[in-house]
Amino acid sequence: MGRVLYSFRRCPYAIRTRMTLAYAGIEYEHREVELKRKPAEMLLVSPKGTVPVMVQPDASVLDESIGIMRWALSQSDPDGWLAYPQDIQDDFWMQLERLEQDFKSNLDAFKYRSHLEAEQWRPPRERCVAMLEQLNDRLSQQAQLASGKVSLLDIGWLPFVRQFANVDAAWFASLPLSHLQAWLESHLTGELFLSVMHKHPRWEAG
Repeated sequence: MGRVLYSFRRCPYAIRTRMTLAYAGIEYEHREVELKRKPAEMLLVSPKGTVPVMVQPDASVLDESIGIMRWALSQSDPDGWLAYPQDIQDDFWMQLERLEQDFKSNLDAFKYRSHLEAEQWRPPRERCVAMLEQLNDRLSQQAQLASGKVSLLDIGWLPFVRQFANVDAAWFASLPLSHLQAWLESHLTGELFLSVMHKHPRWEAG
């Protein structure tokens, strides 16, 4: 069996995984998942039922985006996304884990606000904005989040900032985050992002 990736087009974890795999030149069979109708084949190899899931040719499984990204960059890192001292690399991974723990939970409260009162979703929204302000401050000093060039940190954050911006695009555009907004636009119109956002039909066995 060749390498297989179970993915969902709009999932931020899957987006950053696909971007990293494309960047590293890793070939795989793309299997698009409908999250309400998860294929039994995916659940068999990863019972937790979230994407992305990568099944390697030796049948080993990676079912966390960070794990897949780590593996892909260990195979190929042509532009030096991780070309930093080890302590900075370690900090990148720690920052991405904090993103999942802190930013994503608050983002979800804001994104799924239709069943919440305003006093319930506004504080999580403001916590997200506070974190984005920190990114904006970085980008006021340099072109990308870690330095003047794209790094793992940019790709790790990008789909989550995109998701936050899409909840209320007009409101997001009104925020005083000009450096972050320009950074986001530059990535979303870039070849790498566009190359992994093609629509795929839902995969079915056979």
